[in-house]
Amino acid sequence: MKQSRGRFNLYMASMVSFLLLLSVILSGCGGDPAKQASAAAASGKEVTLVIGAYSIAKDALADILPKFQQEWKAKTGQTVKFQESYEASGTQARAIIGGFEADVTLLAMEGDVDKLVKAGLVSKKWRETPDQGMVTRSIVVLGTREGNPLGIHDFEDLAKPGVKVLYPNPQTSGGAQWDINAIYGAGLKLSEKQGTKDPAYAKTFLEKVHRNVESLDKSGRASMAAFEYGVGDVVVTYENELLARIRQGKKYDVITPEYTIKIENPAAVVDKYADQHGTRKVAEAFVNYLRSKEAQSVFADYGFRPVNEEILKANEGRFQVPAGLFDISYLGGWDQVRQTLYSKKGIWYQVLAGL
Repeated sequence: MKQSRGRFNLYMASMVSFLLLLSVILSGCGGDPAKQASAAAASGKEVTLVIGAYSIAKDALADILPKFQQEWKAKTGQTVKFQESYEASGTQARAIIGGFEADVTLLAMEGDVDKLVKAGLVSKKWRETPDQGMVTRSIVVLGTREGNPLGIHDFEDLAKPGVKVLYPNPQTSGGAQWDINAIYGAGLKLSEKQGTKDPAYAKTFLEKVHRNVESLDKSGRASMAAFEYGVGDVVVTYENELLARIRQGKKYDVITPEYTIKIENPAAVVDKYADQHGTRKVAEAFVNYLRSKEAQSVFADYGFRPVNEEILKANEGRFQVPAGLFDISYLGGWDQVRQTLYSKKGIWYQVLAGL
């Protein structure tokens, strides 16, 4: 009995010592994992920033990331390493919502960032930054083979018999939604030219073009790759995507439609994951850097229209401004567009179903 009681007392003494030690450890940690991680990242010699971006931004970021590394190292003494993921914009947004822990995201359109807001990952105030959260702009254009052998001059020509058209799938690609918005909006503009802004006319116009679509790839980059492999006669895409290819020596003609849409591409800190990883400071600095003259000049080199007015003016000779250029507000804004075109009973799905 005495031996059992001695073992019990020893066990209790051990437990008390363990609990006291645990109490000391917890009190030293402060009880806030996000703050602990942030403190570790801030004091460490190295930090890793996870980037989740839409596919078309990949080439420009290949030049921008090393420049930011150099600037951050010079300012703070800290080395930034990057983990990068590039997907179609819609696919990337879904991946982040599904658990891909990106600290920063660059997406094709604000609607994809709004999905992250609804999921509780990005602050509702993400637009309260310069240029309303946008870091690049572009327009929707048409790319043809060198010399424009089919004589393509506008969206109307895409509906001609025998013309094979490429654009991606709007279910996965933000670029595809910009493409479809441009074609539908051009239909509205043409109907206005005839007397009244007519959604029925615009739907019919979109239907005629869609009949000639060869395939619906998952991203704008995938559509461009298919075009480079020889698929199709015309690709509907971002201006910057074609200009970047031409810069690399590809032989394409860029056709700017009379009526087309201005594209705006956002970047945002993914607040939940940046706080969890303790990378908020560097994540915010990186998003700010994307609007710097240095980064904007790189974007311009890759065919994006800069949001920085000084850099845009320096490159204005490279970017044609079509007379009938419109923006998303002409279609009623993104909320209206999502309802009108991309809801389950929307115009796009009616076109897809042949209704």
